Amino acid sequence: MDLFSFVECAKETRSLKALFDLLVSCSSEQGFSQVAYGSLTDTGPTRLPEYRRAAVTVNFPSDWCERYSERRYNAIDPVVRRTTMLSAPFLWDQLADQHQLQPGETRVLNEAREAGLKHGVTVPLFGPFGRLSVVSFASSFDDADPEHRLSHLNALAWQFHHAFAEIAPSSEGRCQMQVALSEREKDCLRWVEQGKSSWEIGVILKVSENTVNFHLKNAMRKLETNSRTHCVVKAIRPGLI
Repeated sequence: MDLFSFVECAKETRSLKALFDLLVSCSSEQGFSQVAYGSLTDTGPTRLPEYRRAAVTVNFPSDWCERYSERRYNAIDPVVRRTTMLSAPFLWDQLADQHQLQPGETRVLNEAREAGLKHGVTVPLFGPFGRLSVVSFASSFDDADPEHRLSHLNALAWQFHHAFAEIAPSSEGRCQMQVALSEREKDCLRWVEQGKSSWEIGVILKVSENTVNFHLKNAMRKLETNSRTHCVVKAIRPGLI
């Protein structure tokens, strides 16, 4: 299922569980069938009642979830710790290479692999007033390629996050200003969704790279986002592009 199909299906459901099941189905097609969605701030998204504090909804192996909770791994989990420091999606496999992990952090990653979470991708989801939520995707396959799936999983996470907020509005709520994008801003965002760089978009639209960046920055400002991917996601859902 492509991103646009996910958006259309998400618009048709008012069930939080059905929405999460849809996310799991889409990420499973990418080889990542284990998904967790949670909040790292006190004002995060509405939590489903069957899950403990911090976890909004999750389908990680139950034995691992029990161990994680009993041993309070959230305090030493390197994924949780790095989510608060990094603005972009990251791979679990690269944490040890890019950061000097403490023994406890390494133990959490090793035990997660033993529990079947062999490769993972985490997407930080930043909201207004410092709110931070997160989606993590994990694969039970040894040969999973998280780096190749990163862009798609990132977009899925943001779309899910916005759809979840619409069904169960938190303090972020549904109250969003009506945004009007110019035709040129829409054109640039459509090409960004296709994976084109600013230079490539400039060639296609016959404008300079600086002009493309100008329009994209305007669109990001209007939609209150700090990345192109997030901007495309927020533009797709209400039908702006």
